[in-house]
Amino acid sequence: MARLPDFEAWAIFAKVAELGSFSAAADELRLSKATVSKAVSRLEKRLATPLFHRSSRKLSLTESGAAAQERAGLLLAEGEAIEEAISERGAVPRGLVRLAAPMSFGIAHLRPILPLFLQAYPQVAVDLHLSDERIDLIEQGFDIALRIGQLEDSALKARRLFPVRLPLVGAPALFDRLGRPGHPRDLVRYPAVAYSHVRMPGRWHFRHPVEGEFTVEVKGPIRTNNGDVILDALLAGTAIAPLPDFLAWKCLANGSLEEVLGDWSAGPASALHVVTPPTAMRPARVKAMIDFLAAAFLKPPWTTA
Repeated sequence: MARLPDFEAWAIFAKVAELGSFSAAADELRLSKATVSKAVSRLEKRLATPLFHRSSRKLSLTESGAAAQERAGLLLAEGEAIEEAISERGAVPRGLVRLAAPMSFGIAHLRPILPLFLQAYPQVAVDLHLSDERIDLIEQGFDIALRIGQLEDSALKARRLFPVRLPLVGAPALFDRLGRPGHPRDLVRYPAVAYSHVRMPGRWHFRHPVEGEFTVEVKGPIRTNNGDVILDALLAGTAIAPLPDFLAWKCLANGSLEEVLGDWSAGPASALHVVTPPTAMRPARVKAMIDFLAAAFLKPPWTTA
């Protein structure tokens, strides 16, 4: 009869790989460092290949370790979810939720509501990572990510929340000086702020229900990976740019920014999504956070309808 996999050792390996440290994994798992080290050594002996490169200063995955990390992480997550679902304490959300979100959206709209979640679930802690870089949930050990845009095909689970518009905006004074564009081709005469977290920052794509699609090459004094920097440049009358409505809405409402080419759509249809790893079972704390985010962002938070 074939031997069963060493499930405990694989779970310990997954935690070491996630934290990049035998000591940190031992502390989180409440095991001795020797127990953690022996479990990984047991796997390496069984597989006849090293899983980590070890030095006095750094611990890194070998090629074999990197190949095993994702599935080992899923094994650990499934085990935790099973125990929480079946045990009596599973009904009470507790423990750490690791959440990733885009920088500008997180500061503007996630930051104000997180205290409400923590008040509702006092035994849950949140590790919030804000960045516009694309996070690998499984490799980097995140439970949930908020993502804006069109999602790539993947094994990750996604739940669509509210749509995100991308209006083309600028300061009224700039349009008073340069005129208001009537077609995307007119944008070549305007200074532009380019968002650098796209494949071609200086190329803007537009779509019209009758006139079809149009692409224009733009130039300008600023290229940045942060929406708040773009907003400041627009308010100063430096340039124009497509800006997500979760950043632009207040300035459009008070008139400090003006939308132009409103019958053209800038970029593809976009939305806010809750994205999670593909594991079928989730700990109660993760499910509680997903439900909380879905309720909070069922519609754009600045709407009253």
